Amino acid sequence: MDKKTFKKKGIIVSILSMAVLVPAVSPAQAANNASAKVKSVEFVGMNAPATAEDMAKVYSTAKVQVTYTNGTKKIFPLAYKTLMKSTAKINGVQAGAALDVHGKPIMDNSVPGNPVPFVSDSPDSNSLMKINGAAPTGKGGNPLSLITHYEYITSDNAGKSAYGVVPASMGLSTIDQNKNTGELRVTDLKKVDFSSVGGLWIPCNGSLTPWNTHLSSEEYEPDARAYEKDSSQTYVSSFTKNYFQDEKKVGNPYSYGYIPEVTVHADQSTSVVKHYSLGRFSHELGKVAPDKKTVLFGDDGGNTMMFMYVADKAQDLSAGTLYAAKWMQTSDQNGGSANLKWIRLGHATDNEVKQFIDKGIKFSDIFETAEKDTPGFTKIKSYPSGKLEWLKIKPGMEKAAAFLESRRYGAILGATSEFNKMEGVTINAKDNKLYIAMSYVEGGMEKDAKGEAQDDIQLPKIKAGVTYELKMEASQKDKSGKEIQSKYVPSTIKGLVVGQDLASPDAIGNTADPNKVANTDNLSFSEDLRTLFIGEDSGMHTNNFVWAYNVDTGKLSRILSVPAGGEATGLQAVDNLNGFKYVMSNFQHPGDELDKFKMPEELKAEVIKHINENFDNKRSGAIGYISGLPGIPTTKHNGDAEEQGNPNGNHNDNHQH
Repeated sequence: MDKKTFKKKGIIVSILSMAVLVPAVSPAQAANNASAKVKSVEFVGMNAPATAEDMAKVYSTAKVQVTYTNGTKKIFPLAYKTLMKSTAKINGVQAGAALDVHGKPIMDNSVPGNPVPFVSDSPDSNSLMKINGAAPTGKGGNPLSLITHYEYITSDNAGKSAYGVVPASMGLSTIDQNKNTGELRVTDLKKVDFSSVGGLWIPCNGSLTPWNTHLSSEEYEPDARAYEKDSSQTYVSSFTKNYFQDEKKVGNPYSYGYIPEVTVHADQSTSVVKHYSLGRFSHELGKVAPDKKTVLFGDDGGNTMMFMYVADKAQDLSAGTLYAAKWMQTSDQNGGSANLKWIRLGHATDNEVKQFIDKGIKFSDIFETAEKDTPGFTKIKSYPSGKLEWLKIKPGMEKAAAFLESRRYGAILGATSEFNKMEGVTINAKDNKLYIAMSYVEGGMEKDAKGEAQDDIQLPKIKAGVTYELKMEASQKDKSGKEIQSKYVPSTIKGLVVGQDLASPDAIGNTADPNKVANTDNLSFSEDLRTLFIGEDSGMHTNNFVWAYNVDTGKLSRILSVPAGGEATGLQAVDNLNGFKYVMSNFQHPGDELDKFKMPEELKAEVIKHINENFDNKRSGAIGYISGLPGIPTTKHNGDAEEQGNPNGNHNDNHQH
């Protein structure tokens, strides 16, 4: 997300396969229930926090109501449990610590005479997974693995912004899963080594692939044009010096802005590759479709683009074809709707793109530039510059442009570069639907009265944002008429869950309706529950929430509240891990930028006091889970991989915790 406007926050929401029966049932009823099937699942939402104590904590008082085919119903209360804070140490390893190329903590020397390690307050993406052959934890439960992003460090010890200047990090936790209740406990922690790929640049959200690897992200790629003109205009130089601990080391902006893939092995070691052929842009995350070849992306920032990648081979993202979308608007109502046409940018392998980087390619090697309308040059406006540019591809540099400057090249070819804050993406495999979060429908998505460069998207401003639904289809052709080799090509897009701006702030500073989603960010879909989970990254809600949206009934339910000024991140719905269900989420930077919310000063002071007490003076985010979701039999959909499933098919919704 845009750090200059808001900052990120984190939580883990894991939903255990356990049940508290309300009301209690007789043995005869219990026997009847055992043979009954689930008819429907409904989330019963919670109220927004009303006291300073509640505004300063992460919690859930939501419930789940399960209706069975025999007419009986059960209520399952939900509750939040913390796995660890980002400041926690597990077996001597600090969760959110930033490490250099040698694996040593990067020191914060901002306060003279008081050097301390840089530690992130911003946990983000989670991938909870089962690794075949993993050793027992020694605690008696099933061994699981949890990858967690630590996206950035909000500020140094002196209070100055440290965003982007300190390399990010990723943790691998060993988790003990109680075999009877599904309860999760961290038993060990390691940091993932990124030295083989030059470090990790601002990892935002991520996803678990159908083949059980973790797809990371590198958000807000540095502007190579700005870097070539003046390297101090980007974070590249400070990032490089901090990571390599070498003042003479020269950075390269084209080294960052990709999708890293992390494989966790049975011995809890990891291997990392960066997929350069997936394109270089502001990767919020990449989500792999059930065909194990098609990848759909979020592209965060202003004047961004919708991309799609089709790999040559299933389960292999090292070579493929990159496309960008053209928005052809059909309505401006309810967040807008459009048909989508895809423009082929090119085909490449990771190695081909990496060779450009290794040779030290610069922006000026790829493009000629002009300063006004000039024959042979195309006028565009795209992120990261956000400014009008007149560009022409130099002869023979089309592939370099397509994969190192994907957005600029896409705009030259006519793809729409007007999306704003395009964040989470997730897939509903049964219905062939894709969901995309547009956190703020404004800026490039509004009608352009100036006629600057492009005006494909012409929508009324909805600052509270919109979650969109996209229909995916086979046999789609690109703009040139060539068939796209995927069954999961988005063909239409329409608003689904729409936020509502308030004309003036309410009593605690909300500028968007607190009973609707504001500034949708993380998305994850549960096939079994038919539920789209939505996490907020809002500067319009004093407290951010996680919501459950039933795609069949349209019911929206608030199921989690995070500390005021914090952001809900890292959502991951897991339908079956050894018979248990989980939904992961994190929260970041509690108490951040509360001064901009118009709320009573006495209340604000009390909220901040409690946040400081709860979260190390705003220095820590939290990783945890929501317990209480009932176990419901897992159904496979559209060939969707069930690599996480229980091979024996044993499910139990009567565990007590």
